[in-house]
Amino acid sequence: MHQLLSTTDATRIRAATLADWPLIETFHRSCSEQALYRRWGRTQIDRRDIERLLHHSSCWIALHATDEVIALGSAGPVSRQPGVFDLGLQVADVHQRRGIGLALARHAAAHARSQGAHTLSVYAEASNLPMLGLVRHLGHPTEIREGAYVEVRVPLSGTDPDGSPALS
Repeated sequence: MHQLLSTTDATRIRAATLADWPLIETFHRSCSEQALYRRWGRTQIDRRDIERLLHHSSCWIALHATDEVIALGSAGPVSRQPGVFDLGLQVADVHQRRGIGLALARHAAAHARSQGAHTLSVYAEASNLPMLGLVRHLGHPTEIREGAYVEVRVPLSGTDPDGSPALS
């Protein structure tokens, strides 16, 4: 049985396992090539990619009321920088701008903090405005532009335990 972690309206978030591969594969087939490229750097995602992701980070899926995966999130020390957890998010195109990605990101921030991380990091194309806007909602980020990409770092000391920005 999977442990339910949180819910948002008709969506629930729970830990992902390799047993979820069929659901995740169906989810990826529902995403546009552009969205897959933004998240993965390519348009074909296979089981081996998910195995690696699960090996190097904690992963969660957001499920719609119909048990359809509508988002995938991950956080872990992928870059191997001490105290830094890297955040990865993919939300199905038709479910974007509904708070699902932000709920996953806040969950990931809380998880990272509980694992001793002091910073949440995102590396994305500078043109990926939805992801960059979402990360800015987590706190007071610093941004480093690297050509067509931006690395955004959010100090977890500026967020509440649930991953939302701390009130001053």
